[in-house]
Order: sequence, then structure tokens, then C-alpha cells
Amino acid sequence: MDAAEFRKRGKEMVDYVADYLEKIDKRQVFPDVEPGYLRPLIADCAPQEPESFENIFKDIEKIIMPGVTHWHSPYFFAYFPAASSFPALLADMLCGGIGCVGFSWAASPACTELETVMLDWLGKMINLPQEFLAGTDGQGGGVIQGSASEATLISLLAARTKTIRRVQSEKPELTEAEIMGRLVAYASDQAHSSVERAALIGAVKIKSVPSDDTFSVCGSALKKVLDEDKAAGLIPFFFCATLGTTPCCSFDKLLELGPICNKENIWMHIDAAYAGSAFICPEFRHLLNGVEFADSFNFNPHKWLLVNFDCSAMWVKKRSDLIGAFKLEPLYLQHHHQESGALSSPWLQHWQIPLGRRFRSLKLWFVLRMYGVKGLQEHIRKHVRLSHQFEHLVLQDERFEICAEVVLGLVCFRLKGSNKLNEALLKSINEAKKIHLVPCHLREKFVLRFAICSRTVESTHIKFAWQHISQLATDLLKTWEQNHHQQ
Repeated sequence: MDAAEFRKRGKEMVDYVADYLEKIDKRQVFPDVEPGYLRPLIADCAPQEPESFENIFKDIEKIIMPGVTHWHSPYFFAYFPAASSFPALLADMLCGGIGCVGFSWAASPACTELETVMLDWLGKMINLPQEFLAGTDGQGGGVIQGSASEATLISLLAARTKTIRRVQSEKPELTEAEIMGRLVAYASDQAHSSVERAALIGAVKIKSVPSDDTFSVCGSALKKVLDEDKAAGLIPFFFCATLGTTPCCSFDKLLELGPICNKENIWMHIDAAYAGSAFICPEFRHLLNGVEFADSFNFNPHKWLLVNFDCSAMWVKKRSDLIGAFKLEPLYLQHHHQESGALSSPWLQHWQIPLGRRFRSLKLWFVLRMYGVKGLQEHIRKHVRLSHQFEHLVLQDERFEICAEVVLGLVCFRLKGSNKLNEALLKSINEAKKIHLVPCHLREKFVLRFAICSRTVESTHIKFAWQHISQLATDLLKTWEQNHHQQ
């Protein structure tokens, strides 16, 4: 494919993607395929001779689309928003076109420097404390990770290194292995599984801190666990606080937890993967109060801020904590600018697991400039309004109950009755394939999650979804009553 054909085919692909997104509401939100559907549709091995673009293009609808779950459909209410916008798509095209591998400043100065500036922009939008910003001479700064899972892992590993060095300086008789065996990380019993996975990779113990009736961790619960573990000779070193838990979007109590972590020399990381985007709205910024106690903070613009996956924003107060844990500098990565004071912040290859990085900050730059803060605030507020619309519809039906406070775009609800009844309801909803939902467990209850996800979702889609759920519930309850009488 030469440049001339690329121009032609590129325009065709842009038209195809634009048509796909404009007409996505006409597609069935969840596919009619079984595991293994794709292998029989394609050849056993790569072709020996080149194929035409036309044939490949035809196979998109024939082979790929039948197996796609349409995350950007206005009938997709599962998991969380997968942010998408045309400016971000255009930026992704430019990123692919430039094709740099930004493993150091010299590898692509713009890739490194734009990322540092964009994370400052984003940090100012959510009113992060000044210590988290790079600026021109700050000690902190931000970096784009692939996911919140990576941010949690990076924070835990940095905290582990920092704690081992501190304990060794205090008790030189202890070996690194002895200290490692006594380290303990903590997170809410509502925290994302990625926190436990980070501890697994980091080879340290992790303990759940019980949440309260609002599914939040408070200071007294954390202190109780810490006191018990310290009395047993363990070394608490890391706590992951969650702002916007995956099951029900609950918020740990930072103002209680932060001072405890600071006093006990425990690294506090804040995972606000989904909810963090809402902090650009002044009316929701109070949910971030207490961030000043944290050592690191993360949220995902690729969830709710119209920036396509992947773009997970992470900040640290002291970038030296990351660099000190991960810095390795072979000769082939060194260059004559690296001692420049002006470049003290952008050594981002030391802030992440992989060495290389894509030019992901282009997506932020395009989206923030083309929507503006006000446009993004309205997007968040619209989703919050729609979630309360659905909440109101649920509350009007006495057969249903709301299971957690509705704060930011997520409604947890269920039929009053057994878990099996609600499992059957979810099964019937997803088998009908008109809308798509996923469940969670809140304590012993099986709960349906209704997340406002699509950029194009409107009030009419919310009404349709509720009418559909309500009708399926009516049919299900009739069947259950008949079966009960028969028994």
C-alpha cells in the first residue's frame, strides 16, 4: 500500500468508523456467538501471497462485527463507560502515524514533554494539590499508564522499595528477605481485584479492611487492623484507598484514613479509576478531599472523560520515589541532555512497567482543547442526571429496591427477593440482548449494576431500558409464582 492508496483507504475507513458510531444503536448490543466462533471463519495460517484491501474490508462485517460487544451503544449499561470521541480517534490516528516509541526524552522530546504538561493540565482541572504537579521545578508530576491496575502495581512496588530501604536503615540486622516476609498491604473489601493482583505480583501479603454500612472504609477499621498486625511483628507499608468502588461506587473516607497512613509511614495510593473524572465538576470535588495525604493518585480519563482507551492518569508527590525504585540506565538510553535541570521531571521510562510508550498524550491534548473544561463537565453532569432518572424509575416500582447510594452515574438495584430470582432476571435481560448489564455482590446480595456508559445515551434509552427490565421482571415473577404453586 503506497501513500496514494493509503489516502483513499484511509478516507474509506474514516467513513466506515463514523457510520458505525452514528448507527451503533441499530446494532444488537451483545453478539450472537459462542466461544470459538471465529477460528472456522478464517484460514488456518497466514496467506503466502498478498490480499487486496477490498477483501479485508469485506471481512470486517463478515467476521469481526458479529463477535463485537458494542461498548459505545446507548444500550450498553455494563461495567463502566468506555470513553470515546472523534477528537480522540483523530489523535490516535496521528499517534499511529508518528509511530514513535517514547522510551526516553531523546527518543521523542514532544512525546515526553506533552505528557508531562497534559498531566499538569488535568491535575489542575481536578484541583490536585500543587505537590502532585510537575510544573517547571516541582518534585511531583504525572504520567499516563495503560490502566489503573498498572498504576496500583507501580505504587505498591515503589512503596515496597521505599519501606525496605527505610527499615534496613533502622534495623540493619534484618535482611531484605526478612523484611519482605513481614510486609503487609491493605485495601477495602470492596476494592478492585487488581489491588490483590498487585500484591501477588509484588510478593507481599495483603489484607482486606472491612467496609461499613455504606461500603466505605473508615479510619477506625484501618487502625484496628494495623494495630493487630504491628503487634504480630508485621510491617504495614501500603494502603490503597478507593474512590468509586467497582461494585457500587462507594468512597473510602480519605480524611480519616490519610492522617493514619502518614503517621504510620504507610504509602497511601488512591484508586479513583472511574469516579475521578467527575472531580472536574466543582459540585463533586469534595469527594476528593483528603487527597493531600496521599503519596500517589490515579484515575482513568479513558473511562469517563471522552479519551479513548488507553489513558490512565497517575500522579505522585515525589517522583524520586518511583525513579529510586525503577531506574536503570544503560548506555544506549543515555544522552547529553539528561542532566538538564529543565528535564528533571520527564524521565517517564522510570515511572512505568514497560520501557516504551505510545504518544498517548495527543488524545488528551485534542480532547481537552476541542471540548474544553465546560464541555467535559456537561458530559459528566448529563450522565449523572440520567442515572438519577433511572434511580427514580426503579423507586417507583415497589417490586425493586436500590442497594447503594447513587452518587456518580451508577445504580445498584435488584428485585426484592432471593439471589436466584435476581440471577434469573439478569440472565433473561442479557439473553434478550436488547440491553447489556453485569452484576456485583454487595455483602450477601446479588445485585444488578446499571451504569450510564455511552457518550450518545439519552433519556429515551433510559426509559426503554427500564420498560424492558420491568417487562422481563413481570414475566419472570409470573413464572416463579406458577412454579411455586406447582411445588
